[in-house]
Amino acid sequence: MTEQKAIEGCKKQDRISQKYLFDTYSDGMLMVCMRYVKHLPDAEEIMLNGFYNFFKAADRFIYNGQGSIGAWLKKIMVNECLMFLRKKGRLQLTAEAKAADIAGDDGALDRMNANELLQLIMTLPEGYRTVFNLFAVEGYGHKEIAGLLGITEGTSKSQLNKARGAIQILMKEKGIYHER
Repeated sequence: MTEQKAIEGCKKQDRISQKYLFDTYSDGMLMVCMRYVKHLPDAEEIMLNGFYNFFKAADRFIYNGQGSIGAWLKKIMVNECLMFLRKKGRLQLTAEAKAADIAGDDGALDRMNANELLQLIMTLPEGYRTVFNLFAVEGYGHKEIAGLLGITEGTSKSQLNKARGAIQILMKEKGIYHER
């Protein structure tokens, strides 16, 4: 089955098409959810809710070629994660006027594999982790992050810099970070 045929099937609530897309994308979408939520059962529930919402709104989706399904699903998953964190009261961000710049080893992240980086990110407090993921992984700008989280751009920048600082400290502890 092709992705385009699967989307056409999903628009008709065809279970085989839905299963095809779920089987194709569920592992990647679970990893997206795990970047925001530490607890695997919570991440699985969020992912399932995201797929439910995707299938419910499939009639509004316009297939634009390879990658368009994954991008739309990823956006849904990120929004589901943010709603979950807000609902559970875990998205605690402290408003701050200024963001301090933290100097670091720009190449240190290049020396890490994805699993090592994910483990470091998972140790961050939820607010730092959320802003770091939205900025560094998802590619949102500070203005977009501020709008999504209901914070100021300065708070977004501050949370990002604090997340980077915390990651750098963890990298030093693990011997991955090298001073210039």
